Amino acid sequence: MTAPAGGLVPVGPLHTVSIGTAGSRIAFLHGLFGQGRNWSQIAKAVAWPDGNAARGLLVDLPDHGRSPWSHSFSYAGSAAAVAATLAAAAPSEPWTLVGHSLGGKVAMLTALQHPELIERVCVVDIAPKSYHNLHRFAGYIHGMQALPLAELTSRADAEVRFAQVEPDPGIRAFLLQNLRREGTTWRWAVNLELIAADAARGAASAIADFPVPEGVSAFPGPAVWLVGGNSEYVRDHDAVTMRELFPQVRKVTVKGAGHWVHTDAPAVVIDTLRQLLNAH
Repeated sequence: MTAPAGGLVPVGPLHTVSIGTAGSRIAFLHGLFGQGRNWSQIAKAVAWPDGNAARGLLVDLPDHGRSPWSHSFSYAGSAAAVAATLAAAAPSEPWTLVGHSLGGKVAMLTALQHPELIERVCVVDIAPKSYHNLHRFAGYIHGMQALPLAELTSRADAEVRFAQVEPDPGIRAFLLQNLRREGTTWRWAVNLELIAADAARGAASAIADFPVPEGVSAFPGPAVWLVGGNSEYVRDHDAVTMRELFPQVRKVTVKGAGHWVHTDAPAVVIDTLRQLLNAH
């Protein structure tokens, strides 16, 4: 797939899945190597018991899931694509935007640049800063690149082979959700080549960075910052920048949770989002 000059906005709309039939609009953005469906459990719980409490939108970010691929990663491009997707889904309604990790950065930038579209924001276990490089993901990238797709006979075969690379069954399942079979051919649904190229840039990684917009006003609406108590992604000093950009932010540290807060503590996340949806 191709992208326009500069590689900012991928061609075509982002892939989405809707959950719920009425109520406030809330969209979910996943992290690196994720997909919108990673938030299905949370979105359904927020929308139900009757499906009218909220209308969820699970979004596949550019270069992930079933959304278009681009030639180079850009937070500005991702935010623009998300804004266009939300505006098309509900042209005259405000959104609550939830983002985890990579998706949290996209959510922050979308809220800062489109406050007329975003009413509330929830940022999950990420800070508005550069993380310098993608060394945390180097092993995953190498392992996925090394998987011999042409030799795979089944998904079970892929599981057995990948277990030698990643012994943790949860992480292994998370990464292998990106493996898709088309006829007799296996391919990655995530733009692995783009991510690997970005990781190879080291300190110049665009994914690890966070481009704080110059001259942008602070986000005026309610914001929640959900942080895993056992995660190392957010430090105390990150609160300075976070409060400059989101003056109304409320930090919630979830004890016992790691980086994937919504997986480790779904009940806390669900309760927090229900409160956020009612915030003014």
